[in-house]
Amino acid sequence: MIGLGTIVNVIAVLAGAAIGMIIKGGLPQRFEKTILGAIGLATFFIGITGALSGMLVIDESHSVSSQHTMLMIISLVVGAFLGELINIEKRLDTFGEWCKKRFKFIGGKVNLTSVGSTSAGSISNDTFVEGFVSSALLFCVGAMAIVGALEDGLSANATTLYAKSILDGVAAMIFSASLGVGVFFSVIPLAIYQGSITLMAKFIKPYLSDMVISQMSFVGSILIFAIGFNLIFGKKIKVGNMLPAMFMPILIDGIVQIAKKWLTLM
Repeated sequence: MIGLGTIVNVIAVLAGAAIGMIIKGGLPQRFEKTILGAIGLATFFIGITGALSGMLVIDESHSVSSQHTMLMIISLVVGAFLGELINIEKRLDTFGEWCKKRFKFIGGKVNLTSVGSTSAGSISNDTFVEGFVSSALLFCVGAMAIVGALEDGLSANATTLYAKSILDGVAAMIFSASLGVGVFFSVIPLAIYQGSITLMAKFIKPYLSDMVISQMSFVGSILIFAIGFNLIFGKKIKVGNMLPAMFMPILIDGIVQIAKKWLTLM
């Protein structure tokens, strides 16, 4: 069944977030801060590892050299410009705030309320938006989301997404234990993002060679590094506004291919 991988991924995140909320209820605040720092460090080094593996190469003489440096710079700069133009980060924050206003968090319990309600009680979960945005970015950025969604859409092979589901479920549990119920709502952009790639797989695949996917993963790893940085040091980098950078390798590859064809015709 095409699309099953994303459905399983969403269920895994919801289950992980639910377990995390149960754990959160029995944890003192000092534990939550330490766990959040640990999440930041783990995310930090996952990003570094992915970035270095995409950037460094060992040649036949066993010397280390770098690659994709200009691609990285162009992707991040142009992607950041486009993301800032659209203001993706603000839209994510606004959506997170909207979700928060639909619910009241009183005594650790969630009560559905209507928009604009002035009933008693205030939202005490200050980390709602942070949990939503951070987890949504982490679940959507990376090669497994792209490759897995493509495989699911082209051949109904959801093996990669099943593996991703396990990783995301564990991450959701840890995130919700520290950042709260906002992690639950990260399944909305996750479902839209992976589901769209799955549905459009036949149209997208011709433009995504193994090299382009590798380059997208490389840029995505840098964004994961930035997520870890924000978790450790506070929100310093607008990672959401840099999301278009991950798709710049497709544009760059298209321009290169057009240039090559144009040169051969001259």
